Amino acid sequence: MTTLLFSQNPSTEKEITISGKVIDENTKQPLEYATIILKNTKNNKISGGITDANGLFNVKTATGNYQIIIEFISFKALKFPAQNLTNDKNLGTLLLKDDTNSLNEVVIIAEKTTVDIRLDKKVFNIGKDLSIRGGNASDVLGNVPSVQVDVDGNVSLRGNDNVTILIDGRPSALVGINGAEALRQIPAEAIERVEVITSPSARYDAEGNAGILNIILRKNKLSGFNGSIQLDLGVPERYGSAFNANLRSNKWNFFSNTGFRYNATPGNAYSLNEDLTQTLENTKVEEKRKFDRLGKSLFTSFGTEYYINNNSSIIANIIYSIGNDNDINTNSIQRFNSFGVINQETSRVENESEDEKRVQYTLDYVHNFDGKGKRLSASLQYSSENEDALSSINETEITQNILNDLERVIQNQNEENVLLQVDYLVPVGENIQYEAGYRGNYRNIFNDFYFEERLVFPNGPLVPDTGLINAFGYKELVNAAYFQYGQKFNKISILGGLRYEHTALEIDQLTSLSENKKSYGNFFPTLNIGYELKNGESFTLGYNKRIRRPRGRSLNPFPSRSSATNIYRGNVDLNPVFTDAFDLGFLKRWEKFTLSTSTYYNISKDNWETILQITDKFTPNGGDAIFERFPVNLSTSERVGFEFTMSYKPFKFWNINSDFNVFHITTDGDYTNPVTNLTTNFDFKNTSYFVRLNQKLSLPRKTDIQINSNYSGPSQNAQSNNKGILSMDFATSKEILKEKATINFNISDVFNSRKRQSTLFIENISNQYSEFQWRERQISVSFIYRFNQTKIDKKRNGNQENKGDEFEG
Repeated sequence: MTTLLFSQNPSTEKEITISGKVIDENTKQPLEYATIILKNTKNNKISGGITDANGLFNVKTATGNYQIIIEFISFKALKFPAQNLTNDKNLGTLLLKDDTNSLNEVVIIAEKTTVDIRLDKKVFNIGKDLSIRGGNASDVLGNVPSVQVDVDGNVSLRGNDNVTILIDGRPSALVGINGAEALRQIPAEAIERVEVITSPSARYDAEGNAGILNIILRKNKLSGFNGSIQLDLGVPERYGSAFNANLRSNKWNFFSNTGFRYNATPGNAYSLNEDLTQTLENTKVEEKRKFDRLGKSLFTSFGTEYYINNNSSIIANIIYSIGNDNDINTNSIQRFNSFGVINQETSRVENESEDEKRVQYTLDYVHNFDGKGKRLSASLQYSSENEDALSSINETEITQNILNDLERVIQNQNEENVLLQVDYLVPVGENIQYEAGYRGNYRNIFNDFYFEERLVFPNGPLVPDTGLINAFGYKELVNAAYFQYGQKFNKISILGGLRYEHTALEIDQLTSLSENKKSYGNFFPTLNIGYELKNGESFTLGYNKRIRRPRGRSLNPFPSRSSATNIYRGNVDLNPVFTDAFDLGFLKRWEKFTLSTSTYYNISKDNWETILQITDKFTPNGGDAIFERFPVNLSTSERVGFEFTMSYKPFKFWNINSDFNVFHITTDGDYTNPVTNLTTNFDFKNTSYFVRLNQKLSLPRKTDIQINSNYSGPSQNAQSNNKGILSMDFATSKEILKEKATINFNISDVFNSRKRQSTLFIENISNQYSEFQWRERQISVSFIYRFNQTKIDKKRNGNQENKGDEFEG
């Protein structure tokens, strides 16, 4: 059940508990996020809380005379007359009726800048975040505390990039083959909230050493027909639209999210490779790259929920996404000898076209047995993803204007996922809960890579390169079962569980006609403990064992080229990494200030390290040395860190949210290069940090301003140093047309500074300095029109900052 703590000012008065359950009178379904308002008639102070997924609430407050009000959007409020409360009170099951008159109101759904604190996760509701209007899932995650999105779009949690991303609690092809690119195809308007799960319970997959990010897509359940339309326009060239709507009757609920994007995304890169041995013809190679990208995408999600009876419902959902990218990447290369004289200057132009298609079908069944929390849920999901890319590369020698290289690359990537999940939840009274379940997940990935180039100029044929052509297949079947037990002892809550996962892998290298099979089974214990104090203080302690499985690109031994001089190859012998993770958290709430802190420690065995080494091969035209990168199980890695999330409202018009995370990594391991016979020591210690400051000002005339500032501190490992990155986003909005619509203005990366700067080095052999900016500064304007949406009073709903659900999992 749910415990809600929204305290009055510290007092020596006795603390009591107000509890109950809120359900829809027509469907008998529980109402999550219904508001419980306690108004002290003596001092007019407002406190209260919200219901959990089962409609349950449990509000702690000091004794006193209170008026109790139960509210939920599009339902008639339920009011209790003022009464003197001196002991615990259970209000029983409360039935709310549809408010048909409210459907004639066209007003704003209040922003839910809420943070729901639970035993094993934090839930961040997206609300009216101005800075992500017209953006995508990457933009959303970039504003979530504890989460970072780097300039490449790669997501990390507390500085650890091995994070599992789920959609609606499940693995999905929507973030399949290329997670960074796939996230850019999901419009921000389709996302309702993000769950940050740093200490996952046994219910969740053990995959992801850093933890889990669960993206919940919007599925409105307001009565009647309601929704919103959004139009976007920006510079560089940017057009977009989004439509969100739902239609609900007594038995049916239909919901849909659809978005279209047409974006130009310019970027740039720079690199300088230096030969420290002074033995190569080109001792310095300088590359300047310009990315001219044009992307078009359509995302749509359509679903329906049918209420079979008062206790059961079926949800069917289809998600369909298509995209087309047309990119022109220009690479200007200058090669210098040891005296600084240019040996050669070339221009390398890559034209790339890529088509993407993703589809997902989901069928869910939920049965509530007795209205007291006993529940059976089952889910069946099928998803697929297909990416086809065609690239042609022309390299011209500038001085003589001679075409000296012509290449063509054809790639096809496919992924299929089938998932079956069953969960059975049994509460015993109000303080005990059992849960058990099964999940089977089958994944099939196929990657076909074809490369050919002209060897005889000027008119020779394109010749396939058998050293790069490859067809690679990967199949994975994970069967998992879990059991967990939760109990509340007065102020202490415990959720413990054990999960078993059996993994079977099959790797087919069709080009080399080789096959590898592996299977292994592992137990993953979890334990989460919560302790509640008075006046809004609570502690949490968590332990869980995690796994990181190698997949796809990490296993494929055939090289893929990011440039003529840099290649990446996988390692078919790569083994999984196991991590033991510990987390100690503290939460404190004051009237205007909320502080959440966490200290964490992770230790990983057989950790992967990406090795950079020089090969004995050279490019055919420029004679440059070719470098390769590949992963190996090399080191033991320890990570200890501290983070805090702060929410402060110094004035009624000013909201401040800040997130700070500092972590220290210790790694040890050695690797010997079989070509040079040189041993590289990978022992290193690194301390890094990142800080985020979000400020929102509510000005007169229905105008808001939001400023988001981010700084990622410098970092290093055994072969690289990375400089810090400072960036800022600015947004402002104004309500118009009697609050039926909003105009939003947004500047992403105000100072055009979101750029990675790093140095890679091989001791006494090579230095590589590089800069990379995936997306340059963008400016956009959005128009949002809402219809039939009922307003929630911000003053009342503003207290919904924290919810502690002991057994939510």
